[in-house]
Amino acid sequence: LQNDHKALMKQVEEALHQLHAREKEKQAKDEAEALAEAMSQAQSLPQAFAKVNAVTPGSPASISGLQVDDEIVEFGSVNVNNFQNLQNIATVVQHSEGRPLSVTVLRGGKKVHVGLTPKRWAGKGLLGCNIIPLQR
Repeated sequence: LQNDHKALMKQVEEALHQLHAREKEKQAKDEAEALAEAMSQAQSLPQAFAKVNAVTPGSPASISGLQVDDEIVEFGSVNVNNFQNLQNIATVVQHSEGRPLSVTVLRGGKKVHVGLTPKRWAGKGLLGCNIIPLQR
């Protein structure tokens, strides 16, 4: 009876060791996959061409959710491929007064879509934010 018990306990112990070894391998594989996915996601982020360096409280830009340090990837029809200077953005803003513009920004490593409607307000300009071109 004592020998049967010892043999059975040995089998249980080996099975537990195998179970934990498999779990450890699975966890390591999951971590490697998560890291690879994060790397590919970081590479697939679109390239920004401008940055918001000031947002006036109460302005159309602030109401739409635009924040300081947002990097602009797309501003209406302007993107990294057709952007030459800030005049491109000014033109889009003037032609879109009172109509919502789709603005895509990078914020904290994530792509964020903002609906921005340029319009007259108490302050200067139609947006109430300052945008600077990014030197690449």
